[in-house]
Amino acid sequence: MKIIIFLIVYGLALSIALARKAPKSRTAVKPVSRRWGNRLHILIIGATGGTGRQLVRQALELGHQVTAFVRTPARLKIEHPNLRIVQGNVLDYEQNVVVCALGHKRWFYPNKILSEGTRNILRAMKTCDVPRLVCESSLGIGNSVGRLGLLYTFFVIPLILPFIFWDKVRQEKLIAESGVDWVIVRPAVLTNGAARGSYRHGPNLGNFLRTNRISRADVADFMLKQLTDDTYLGTAVAVCW
Repeated sequence: MKIIIFLIVYGLALSIALARKAPKSRTAVKPVSRRWGNRLHILIIGATGGTGRQLVRQALELGHQVTAFVRTPARLKIEHPNLRIVQGNVLDYEQNVVVCALGHKRWFYPNKILSEGTRNILRAMKTCDVPRLVCESSLGIGNSVGRLGLLYTFFVIPLILPFIFWDKVRQEKLIAESGVDWVIVRPAVLTNGAARGSYRHGPNLGNFLRTNRISRADVADFMLKQLTDDTYLGTAVAVCW
């Protein structure tokens, strides 16, 4: 019983901290018309991850010019005439937009991989005058705290993912304060299932009791739509089935 009480108190305390420290969406955003057309130059960060691969494949299918930023090029295993694979820390000024699906598996100790990586991305974007960033985060932060369901709120996030979620808060805050055009996408629990092509997006999604899910393929579809859609500009938007 004491363990259960401890988990509840700890989970609540962490949830309050994740809610209070996360950035607020912009109160008013003037629509931005970039006149990019339908064929963009896109830099994809985290291209060898689950969502990253989906972003690369779908962006190429849409006819975009894609630069995939990877640490290990052999892991991507995608070939296309419109795909350029770059190894290392680079961002050139031919890009219109950066799509970030940065992730890692260093769960059990404090680190700033997401926030420091994003800081470098934003610094390069400013230097090279790249105007828009679409970044994958997660439900369970800011005004979406608790919306991954009881299992994640009181067990998975407090015991397995606290350092990642705390770093996601830092990451989101950096983006919100950066001055670029930004959209933060907060998906529910990710799966490797096929794209359904039908999903919900907007504020106040998720569930306080049960855990919602969504495939990485559908998340990639939604993120790519934010390249030219200003509806959620300057906001953190939830997406789930």
